Amino acid sequence: MTDIRDISIEFDEPPPPRLRRWPSYLAALIVFLILVYLLRTVLLPFVAGMGVAYFLDPVCDRLEEWGCSRALATTLVTIAFALIVILAFLLIVPLLIDQLTSFITSLPDLVSRAHQRLLPLYENFRVRFDLPAMDDLGSLLKNRLGTVFSFVTQTVQGVVSGGAAFANLLSLIFITPVVTFYLLRDWDLIIARIDHLLPRDHAATIRSQMAAIDTTLAGFVRGQASVCLVLGIYYASALMLVGLPFGLVIGMTAGILTFIPYVGSLSGFVTAMAIALASFDGWHSPAIVAGIFFVGQVLEGNFLTPKLVGDRVGLHPVWIIFALLSGGALFGFVGLLLAVPVAASIGVLVRFGIGRYLVSPLYHGHHDLPPEMAEQPGDSEKK
Repeated sequence: MTDIRDISIEFDEPPPPRLRRWPSYLAALIVFLILVYLLRTVLLPFVAGMGVAYFLDPVCDRLEEWGCSRALATTLVTIAFALIVILAFLLIVPLLIDQLTSFITSLPDLVSRAHQRLLPLYENFRVRFDLPAMDDLGSLLKNRLGTVFSFVTQTVQGVVSGGAAFANLLSLIFITPVVTFYLLRDWDLIIARIDHLLPRDHAATIRSQMAAIDTTLAGFVRGQASVCLVLGIYYASALMLVGLPFGLVIGMTAGILTFIPYVGSLSGFVTAMAIALASFDGWHSPAIVAGIFFVGQVLEGNFLTPKLVGDRVGLHPVWIIFALLSGGALFGFVGLLLAVPVAASIGVLVRFGIGRYLVSPLYHGHHDLPPEMAEQPGDSEKK
């Protein structure tokens, strides 16, 4: 009889415990947000320099392909960009300031003329549709506009106090070019170093998502900046040719605000039409002004945005507006600069999470997953 003590049973080695990294990731994210909030008053030149470096990196890459060294390409691109900015300030900013000053000075007269012009038209509508009297409407508009202006003033004060005080303005002028140069010179090295620090079993997934974020962000920021520039030049030139007072300020402002979906064209249209009605006799010139903005919208929607931004961005306009308002309220001007990158990252990660959910047992329940959906590249559950 075999002694039970002589029987040896071999057991498979237990699998190594599965690492739970999400608490570490969550803690790192919380620490990062706290640091951004605490340092928001000094981060402006660094965030701006990072944004400019990201914007100019493809130009340096192209110069490298043509045979330039990275240091030479960075030097040439930085100097060219600085000269363009300085030239723009010397040529355009004085005109903008002059027109803006004149606009503020003549605003009461414009309001009075618009009131006289629109009063007979409003009286016809008031009788036909039983609208309130002009005095009552004026009091109502005054109260509502007072609330709106109060909100806008508080928002602007929060943004200015958080990021554009005099010291920060100086740092933006003198420190941003230095930060841009060094980040642009070492951009590829920084990316390679970050890639080396990625957790190995998630590296492929993280790389694919970062590539998607880069595509989304580049498509929106670089493309939308080009759209804003083209529309700003178009609106300003067309309005000045029509003879609209303050056409340069209105056109450039409308072009810049195009970065915020619908805000630029709508605000520019309302302001331009109000000034046109107050400045021109008859309806011919106001109709031309309205036509300018109509053509601008056709150009933006059918040519500029599809060609320069593309259809792969995937950022809903409401999401962009919410991100900009939230970033400005939480972190001031730094938050405005970080809003679009963060919105793009969250959008890509949410789409990735939804895709993983659709191939997970949480979605399929106890049913077997299709073979082609059972495993995904970059999964942490590698055998």
